[in-house]
Amino acid sequence: MAKVKNVFVCNTCGHEASKWMGQCPGCRSWNTMVEEVKMTGTPSKKTSVLSDDMALGKVEKLKDISIGQDTRVKTGIEELDRVLGGGLVEGSLTLVGGDPGIGKSTLLLQMCQSISNQELKVLYISGEESNKQIKLRGERLGVDGENVLLYAETSLQHIEQAIKNEKPNILIVDSIQTIYSDILSSAPGSVSQVREVTSSMMKIAKQLNLSTFIIGHVTKDGAIAGPRVLEHMVDTVLYFEGDRSVSYRILRAVKNRFGSTNEIGVFEMVDSGLREVKNPSEYMLTGKPLGESGSAVTCCMEGTRPLLVEVQALVCSTNFGMPRRTANGTDYNRVNLLVAVLEKKMGMQLGGYDSYVNIAGGIKVNEPSLDLAIVSALASSFKNKAIMDDAIIMGEVGLTGEVRGIVQCEKRVVEAMKMGFKTCIIPHANLKHINGIGDIKLIGVKSVEETLGRIF
Repeated sequence: MAKVKNVFVCNTCGHEASKWMGQCPGCRSWNTMVEEVKMTGTPSKKTSVLSDDMALGKVEKLKDISIGQDTRVKTGIEELDRVLGGGLVEGSLTLVGGDPGIGKSTLLLQMCQSISNQELKVLYISGEESNKQIKLRGERLGVDGENVLLYAETSLQHIEQAIKNEKPNILIVDSIQTIYSDILSSAPGSVSQVREVTSSMMKIAKQLNLSTFIIGHVTKDGAIAGPRVLEHMVDTVLYFEGDRSVSYRILRAVKNRFGSTNEIGVFEMVDSGLREVKNPSEYMLTGKPLGESGSAVTCCMEGTRPLLVEVQALVCSTNFGMPRRTANGTDYNRVNLLVAVLEKKMGMQLGGYDSYVNIAGGIKVNEPSLDLAIVSALASSFKNKAIMDDAIIMGEVGLTGEVRGIVQCEKRVVEAMKMGFKTCIIPHANLKHINGIGDIKLIGVKSVEETLGRIF
């Protein structure tokens, strides 16, 4: 006979304890232990709507497995296909996370329209909104797919029955924290419920060859709410990044079993939904001031895509005993390191000045090739001398002031030429690997001192 007892479970790692503790012994997180009701003893038999043929797997030889040409389904959104690795994989389970109101449901609802046009059936499970609410949002987004089915339900058993009856090609669950299983007595959104529901969704996706999307809430720290095992169970984890106060959105894959995790998709939020940004470099450089000090343009790589961004720096006298150092969009510790290089190797006494560094457009970049642009922008603001408007700067800076080579430099130079830049300052180590590219002027530098001498 099953018995009931209270246990305390960590929201982060799922560690169980018999009593409440301020710090989780498993992951060392503070204030993450929550009380749950657990059934012990002989568990009740779990029922499933899957037939016996579906429940039993099939053993096959690796060499006998054939991969057809239709293993991926195009979503109709090129930026989403890029992040997924070329499209949807049959039988995959994808977790989409992001801040509230960032556009997760909007993106997937827009995807439903293009998939419906391919004569594929989509089942949209909503645990937060009614069918009428989704219909109103669909009208605003221009989504009226004939093959899009809506089902407002939170019971896992009812959802499994609907999947069996409708036999969809694509399944969307919004959101995983609102779905609950009847075999557990804990509340929806608890660690045990999220783990059980995700496990069932994974089983359904694999056995029915059903491409499944689940939307997950995030905590105040930006991580997916629920146990960390949730991200390990799924095939792909996508994060929707961006600030609700600005129009751009970035879709980034932090885990992908079927593609690269370095690709990003760039979108712009407009009245009619999310719009793809085909040329992110042009978008990021929009509004760049001309002839102003403290501004430098560089090129970073997001997967296979070169992206031009503007690095802004402001150096001003401090009013306090200790100068402030602020970095927005890049690594704070890296900025402190580069300020120290300027002081030691270039003799710039920045100890009495506040230094602020910002990546314009709100994008977050953490790549070594950004170093030389940050150094140049800081020196430009300190000397109050503008950098050439048609120049782009890229390179990694070492502690001794040397400029080191960067990867995929030729792709970066080509992107700079497409955007109309006439001068490209790159590491000298990369110069010999790049043959003549158009009419852009290439300048190879070996040190920070040489770079600043070329600029000013």
